Amino acid sequence: MVNIFGSANDKKFSWEKLGNIKEGRPDLGDHLPVEVYRQLEFSLIEVLTKRYGAETSNAIFKEAGAIAGIEFTKKHLNTNASFKDFMTDLYKILYKLRIGILNVEHVEADFSEIIITLADDLDCSGLPPNNEMICDYDEGFLEGILLQYTGDKYEVTEINCWANGDRICRFRCRKI
Repeated sequence: MVNIFGSANDKKFSWEKLGNIKEGRPDLGDHLPVEVYRQLEFSLIEVLTKRYGAETSNAIFKEAGAIAGIEFTKKHLNTNASFKDFMTDLYKILYKLRIGILNVEHVEADFSEIIITLADDLDCSGLPPNNEMICDYDEGFLEGILLQYTGDKYEVTEINCWANGDRICRFRCRKI
């Protein structure tokens, strides 16, 4: 049997490791309820938090999000497009995949700061308020997307979150 994740020294994520979903799930396809995704996400957060503490758990999720954002961009987006076209395409694919509804609220002329919102966010929309910002994975995902598109590193910080009582998730993306 082949281990698709490779040896202990070869655990690097790539889009190909997701497999051929059409072939492997001919009856059920590629859709699943949000609660199934959240079940995986929140149980992983619980285990990581128990083992390493909340700060490290959050950092791990953000780092994983960045890796996914880079690979997602390679797979789905044209990094040679203008910023407007790139963001339009990003909006379309996030909507199509039911990840969230993207809106770019503000962009500095030199792209040093970008404010992005996600409505219907896969990670937290509909959760009861718990006075926390919980979209660490989304922060990293956006960092990875922006890095792959611009070649520049961004620090993405969630400034509004559904889980904090807001009705939308808002992210400040600052070039570093």
